[in-house]
Amino acid sequence: MQKMAHWRRVNGAGDEECSHPNLIVYRKIERLIQRMQDERNGVPVRTVKSFMSKVPSVFTGADLVQWLMKTLDIDQANSIHLGSLLAAHGYFFPITDHVLTLKDDNTFYRFQTPYFWPSNCWEPENTDYAVYLCKRTMQNKSRLELADYEAENLAKLQRMFSRKWEFIFMQAEAQAKVDKKRDKMERKVLDSQERAFWDVHRPVPGCVNTTEMDIKKLSRINRTFKKKKINSPEDGDRCPSDSDIQSASEESKRQVEMLKARLEKRQYKTSKVAELLIAYCQQYRDYDSFLSTELGPNPWITDDTALWEAASTMSLKEVPVYRVKKWGFSFDDLLKDSLGRDQLSKFLAKEFSDENLRFWIACQDLKKMTFSQVPAKVQQIYSEFLSDSSHSPINVDSKILDTTRKNMKNPNRYTFDAAQEHIYTLMRSDSYPRFLRSEQYKELLNPKKKCLSNWEKTKSLIPKLPSLATKAEVLDK
Repeated sequence: MQKMAHWRRVNGAGDEECSHPNLIVYRKIERLIQRMQDERNGVPVRTVKSFMSKVPSVFTGADLVQWLMKTLDIDQANSIHLGSLLAAHGYFFPITDHVLTLKDDNTFYRFQTPYFWPSNCWEPENTDYAVYLCKRTMQNKSRLELADYEAENLAKLQRMFSRKWEFIFMQAEAQAKVDKKRDKMERKVLDSQERAFWDVHRPVPGCVNTTEMDIKKLSRINRTFKKKKINSPEDGDRCPSDSDIQSASEESKRQVEMLKARLEKRQYKTSKVAELLIAYCQQYRDYDSFLSTELGPNPWITDDTALWEAASTMSLKEVPVYRVKKWGFSFDDLLKDSLGRDQLSKFLAKEFSDENLRFWIACQDLKKMTFSQVPAKVQQIYSEFLSDSSHSPINVDSKILDTTRKNMKNPNRYTFDAAQEHIYTLMRSDSYPRFLRSEQYKELLNPKKKCLSNWEKTKSLIPKLPSLATKAEVLDK
C-alpha cells in the first residue's frame, strides 16, 4: 500500500513530521489508547476459543465501556459516545462489522495497529483502494467477501482504471501471495486491521467520514509560513545564496508587520462582548417570531403566510408601532424595511437631499441585475447622479469621482462602490439622526397623540353652538 503524506514539513533532523490540523486531538486520543492497551490496568485483551477456531487479540464492548466509566469517571452514555468517536477515527474496530461504532454488549473489538493511526497523515488514493478490493476477491474466505457497497465501488473503480487494470490486478496478486506466507493468526489480525483502515477512509454509505477536513483549518494551514532552512557550511551542504537570504528576510519582515497589525487591533474583554451580545438579543427578541407571539402566528410553524402577506401589502398609514421602533435600532434596520425607506425618502425630500437615498437604492438594484442589463443601468445612474449635466447630483469629492470615472471604462455591478459607501456613511451620520429627531418619526411612534392633535385642530374649526338652556333664555326675553 502506498502511504500518502499530505501535509508534511521537514524538521531539523531531516525526517518528516505530520502537520495535520487535528494532530493535537490525535495525540490526546493516542495517549488514552495507550492506557487502554496497558497489560496491567488496561482493557482486558484475550484470545477467544470456539469450536474449530480461535479469535485472537479481542475485547468486548462491555469491557471497554466499564473501563472508560472507571478510568475517566463518566457515566455510561458518555462512555459509549466517547468510544464511538474513537472507533469512528479507527483506533479500534468491530471484527465482524463495517460500521465503526461502540456497543455496550459482548461484541468483539480489536485495537488498530499504530501504523494505521490517522496521526500518520494517511491519504490513500483510489488505486490503493482498487488493489485492496481486488485482493479481497482473490481469497476464498467467507470473512473476506465484499459487502454490497464494496462490490459497487470495485465496479466503479474498474471502469475508472480500465486502462491500467492489468497493473492493479498484478499488484493485488503479488500482495495476496505475500499474505499467504504469513501465519494464520497473524493473517487474521492483519486482514481485519486493513479492512478497518479502509472502513475509516472509504466508510459505509451513511456513516460519518472522519477523514474530511474543515476548509477553514485547511486554509489556515496553507497560509502558514513555512520557514526555509538555511544550511550552514558545517552541515556539509551548499551555502545559502543571496536570493535565499533575501527571500527569507522579506518573509520575516512581512510576518513582523502582520503581527504588529494584530497588536494594533482593538481588543474587547470577554465580559464586555457577552454583555453586548445579551443586549443585542434582548433588543431583537420581540422581533423574532420563533421567540415572541406578539407578531402573530409564525408562518414557518403554522404554514399560514398571512403575516408575510400583511407585511408586504401594508401602507404607510398602517405601519405598526413595533415596526417603527425597529427603525431606531440602526440605520441598516431602517433601510431593510421598504416602508422605512419610503418614510426616509419623504423626510429627505423636505430637506432637498433625497437624491442620496435614490442613488443608494439604484446601486443596490444594480447589483441584482442580470449581466446583460448592467452596462445600460450603469450609464443611467452616472447620467442621473454623477455626470456634469445630471439633474440630481450627489455630494462626492473629486477623488471618488475620478475613481468612478475610471471604473466606467469597464462597467460592472461594483462600478459605484466607492460613491455608494461614501453616501451611505453620509446618510448614517447626518440624515439618519435628524430623521429620528424629526416630528415625522415622532408622530409615527405616537399615532394616538397624532390623532388627538388632528381632532383638536378640527374641533377648533367647528363653530360653538348655543346650548338648550341659552336658547330658552333667549325665547323668554
